[in-house]
Amino acid sequence: MFGEKGQVHIYTGNGKGKTTSSLGLAMRALGHGAHVTVIQFMKGWKDYGELITASKLEGFEMIQTGRPDYVYKGKEQPEDYEEAERGIETALRVMSSGKCDMLILDEINVALEYGLVTLDSVMELVKNKPFGMELVLTGRGAHRDLIELADLVTEMQEVKHPFKEGITARKGVEF
Repeated sequence: MFGEKGQVHIYTGNGKGKTTSSLGLAMRALGHGAHVTVIQFMKGWKDYGELITASKLEGFEMIQTGRPDYVYKGKEQPEDYEEAERGIETALRVMSSGKCDMLILDEINVALEYGLVTLDSVMELVKNKPFGMELVLTGRGAHRDLIELADLVTEMQEVKHPFKEGITARKGVEF
């Protein structure tokens, strides 16, 4: 970005804040005139607050590749595989366009863990990242081979979470 070698970031772990951290990084980059694309794997709901914001920001694009339903491990639907493949193809297209300074692959680690995408396809994205692009991979369970390739890895650790007290996801905070 801005003529410097871009880095590969991974935000992983069982704690809250992986997507939120990547979006904070996006806001910082946008403030300096960068173009940011977010591809959300396994997310198809239209009521995420970040989708509303994305439509209002110049230079910020958010693409969902998922159904509007939760994907349970072991109960993946054919459409989940198709959407994840569309996400990989979209990422390759964005990377080759030369128009993106930061590419965030939201929940790609989970898509990999669930077998919706292959390790080879994700490794190809990382290894073929354009020189100046920041590449961010989010989601629990980051694969050790990806961790090894990354420049920055942050693991979010849950210490306490209101979900355990029966408090459900709240509009504007969790989505």
